[in-house]
Amino acid sequence: MEALKKSIKNILEDNKAESIVMMDVKNKSSVTDLMFIASGRSTRHVKAIADNLVTKLKKNKIKPLGVEGYTKSEWILLDYGDLLVHVMHPETRDFYSLEKLWDESIDSDNFTYK
Repeated sequence: MEALKKSIKNILEDNKAESIVMMDVKNKSSVTDLMFIASGRSTRHVKAIADNLVTKLKKNKIKPLGVEGYTKSEWILLDYGDLLVHVMHPETRDFYSLEKLWDESIDSDNFTYK
């Protein structure tokens, strides 16, 4: 899990994803243990970030269990089981405010901001 977490973080940074947040939700969610949230500057950038993440992880034989939102590319969700990656357009991210959604149920110590 640590290697996957580090790989995802590096790939997001290499692809110039913005406002990268990692949230540990292991004790708060039955769906996943860890969530990454990152922004792209445009829908094209969001799609490119998601494409590169999937491609580079597949080279290490790590495939997503599911991909949602790829067609519109305003919010792409990549499901890696115990780890979810949300790549969002800034306006969509502001609207849904996932960080605020989890704010009351997660200690601020579990947030990592880039």
